[in-house]
Amino acid sequence: MTIKKALTIAGSDSGGGAGIQADIKTFQELGVYGMSALTAVTAQNTLGVQGVYPLEAEAVARQLDSVGEDLGPDAVKTGMLFSPEIVRIVADKAQQYQWRNLVVDPVMIAKGGAPLLQQEAVRTVVHYLLPLAMVVTPNIPEAELLTDMKITTLQQREEAARRLVQTGARYVVIKGGHAAETEPAVDVLFDGHEFMYLESPRIPTRHTHGTGCTFSAAVAAGLAQGHSAYDAIRTAKLFIQAAIEDGLHIGGGHGPTNHFAYQQRKRGAGDVRP
Repeated sequence: MTIKKALTIAGSDSGGGAGIQADIKTFQELGVYGMSALTAVTAQNTLGVQGVYPLEAEAVARQLDSVGEDLGPDAVKTGMLFSPEIVRIVADKAQQYQWRNLVVDPVMIAKGGAPLLQQEAVRTVVHYLLPLAMVVTPNIPEAELLTDMKITTLQQREEAARRLVQTGARYVVIKGGHAAETEPAVDVLFDGHEFMYLESPRIPTRHTHGTGCTFSAAVAAGLAQGHSAYDAIRTAKLFIQAAIEDGLHIGGGHGPTNHFAYQQRKRGAGDVRP
């Protein structure tokens, strides 16, 4: 049996709902061996981010070398990268180790509004990282920053997807959770040739902390297992929908999603909410 492996390059979330914690949980639930390279340590919970402590760029590079020289990930995903220097290091190492299945989740702002990517790093992501991406998974506010355009309609989401594919990314998924419409939630998937629309019921809940991290980690897990980008994205959509619907309801603010839900449903456990 060949063990498939995925690497997350992201920040640590002390509350466990997002960042590397969410990624590792997702990898495990989807049958992939998870590895991590930390870019920053955050002090945060469901109420917000109380502190951000970025690692030295050399520490990030050393972690990537340690994984790249020995363990050979089948897919890599990025989350919170924080600074232009770290973004460039990740891009350089992805090329050095020929990491083809690269999923870029352009984490920029925490649920509570705290910035997780320096403003000057946005252009660095566009110019250095997106051209290497197999899949890029921005939400609407992130897509606006990456494309320098306002996005309020489905047609504008499509135009933003076109612009992001023009950077070199193979597949773009602009997630619809932040859209103004109430029903349904529509993710726009574009491969440079045609659009697909992934719809799901919109769940009235505040417990959505880490949804972006979890979704992109699920995409990376699918790619690591050799699935097509389309199939990996479809499975990721089902995974995050289950995680939101069967919420854990913990914490006094934006609580985490339920990373157990997808597999528990497949095993016939039914409603797994407490």
